[in-house]
Amino acid sequence: MDGKNNTGSLTWALTRKKADVPSKEKINQVLTLFDLIALGTGWGVYVLVGAVANSIAGPSAVLSFVITAVVSAFSGLFYAELAGRVPKARSAYIYSYVAVGEFIAFVIGWIQIIEYLIGTASSAKAMTNYCDSLLGNPQKRYMTEYFPIHISFLGSYPDFASFVVIVIIALLVAWGVRESSFTNNIFTALNLITVGIVIVTGFYKADYSNWSIPKSEIPSDAKGGEGGFLPFGWVGVTAGAAKCFYGFIGFDSIAMTGEEAKNPKRDIPLAIVASLFLSTIAYCGVASVLTLMCPYYLQDADAPFLVLYGNLDMPTIKIIVTGGAIFALCTSILGTLFPLPCILYAMASDGLLFKFLSNINATTKTPLISTVVCGLFAGTLAAVFNLDQLVDMASIGTLQAYTIVCICVLILRYTDNSPSNQDDTTKSKGITVFTWLNWSNAKVPNFDTQYVSRALIFIYSVCAFVFGLSLANMKSHYGNTKNVLMIINIISILVLLVTLFMLSRLPTAVEDLSFKVPLVPIIPCLSIVLNVYLMMELEYKTWISFTVLLICGLLIYLFYGIGHSLEGNKPKIDINTNQIKLKQSSLLLGYL
Repeated sequence: MDGKNNTGSLTWALTRKKADVPSKEKINQVLTLFDLIALGTGWGVYVLVGAVANSIAGPSAVLSFVITAVVSAFSGLFYAELAGRVPKARSAYIYSYVAVGEFIAFVIGWIQIIEYLIGTASSAKAMTNYCDSLLGNPQKRYMTEYFPIHISFLGSYPDFASFVVIVIIALLVAWGVRESSFTNNIFTALNLITVGIVIVTGFYKADYSNWSIPKSEIPSDAKGGEGGFLPFGWVGVTAGAAKCFYGFIGFDSIAMTGEEAKNPKRDIPLAIVASLFLSTIAYCGVASVLTLMCPYYLQDADAPFLVLYGNLDMPTIKIIVTGGAIFALCTSILGTLFPLPCILYAMASDGLLFKFLSNINATTKTPLISTVVCGLFAGTLAAVFNLDQLVDMASIGTLQAYTIVCICVLILRYTDNSPSNQDDTTKSKGITVFTWLNWSNAKVPNFDTQYVSRALIFIYSVCAFVFGLSLANMKSHYGNTKNVLMIINIISILVLLVTLFMLSRLPTAVEDLSFKVPLVPIIPCLSIVLNVYLMMELEYKTWISFTVLLICGLLIYLFYGIGHSLEGNKPKIDINTNQIKLKQSSLLLGYL
């Protein structure tokens, strides 16, 4: 087949699948339900609450976290189903490569790389902000005076401390230092104690009038909106929800533990729901008490706990909570940095990224070069961007990944899995209007229903994009422009509903999976709309920064990955190459 040469047929190259997941040594099934919950519980509470409450949502930041939790719950279900399809994959990249195709797998893998890089950078930035504030902002004053940055889409000064912190932790990871599940459980327990202290002391010092401050009492120099519980309206609530996705990164980590879990069929879905519930309670509780203890417009965006307890003259609680925050953020840096070299190794081993990134160091038994490269890139991001920009980019990366995984599950549910399906037109019996409505009441997917389903999914995704874009822009336009956007919204909703109805008429694949998303296609379609709309709520600068990073990845795939893909060059792989890869895989197993 011509497509199996270096570049080959572009269509075949984009859709080719990984034949199987390389077999590994037997991994002990030791992770309990509690271990999985601790693994997926996020600690963005130390980063997000102050920024969201200060000038985006006010006291209604509580509602922002609830919306984010609901959307994340949907996405957690999709990760659980994909993990159940390829239980040995251990990453969204690999199981999408096996189940969907190479191009989608590369995009998911690259977005995960961006997501974890920015997550590492933002955690380090938040930690150094806390430390700098605790010491009286010496770095901020010095760097702003002598090395200011006057570029609108970058930070106001280079954060050298964040760069150093990330590089040090990257070197530790490169030498094989990582947290065990037992250590991670201890860290999670300590963080929960810290959050508990914040909530208890917060309700003790609460002033419920802070949720109903009239506009007339807001200082003229403060960004207080209209006052009350919803000072920035529902627009502020949704804008805050879009930013809050940074705090719900972790569901893919749970979904990747299929082989280590004692009872994956039961525990993985339960752990996703439980960790989501735990994170939501923590975020909503902290957002509530912070905005009750102090007016929302006085919240510090960088180090809210430190500043708040300093103003309330509670030095002991200030030290305990600030120490807990710094400790939790150190853990977060390690947790987001550790998966990065593993993803790079997997993609480079498949030939989609540069080969040197798949090298395993014989001494440390880790992907040393990949780890150092990740540390340098994450450190650079932390040094040149401010915290608000990093959180936005992490959120948009998370939403992009959620949307793609959701679409993948939707495609797989309507795929014809019969052995005779060769995806050629000879299998078609002729697609008519009756096929689009499944007039014959087919119970199992065939070539024609599969084709129709993918066309409908494409139409639905495009309409969701148009709907999200027009709805997000309505608040900033008036007069005739707003009327036009309203008409576009109405048309988009009608198309979305008709497409959803047509999809619901098509047969879905009968598969024996450890977990399946319920109410297909309603939940996937609703999730797509919510994800896209929340993405549109983020600033255009965030879109530009993220798009540049995404384009860099696509260029690497176009000019390097397609031609060097092992799946595209299988006939050229010799025994020696296989032996080398087998040796490197065994070294990586020791690292994991």
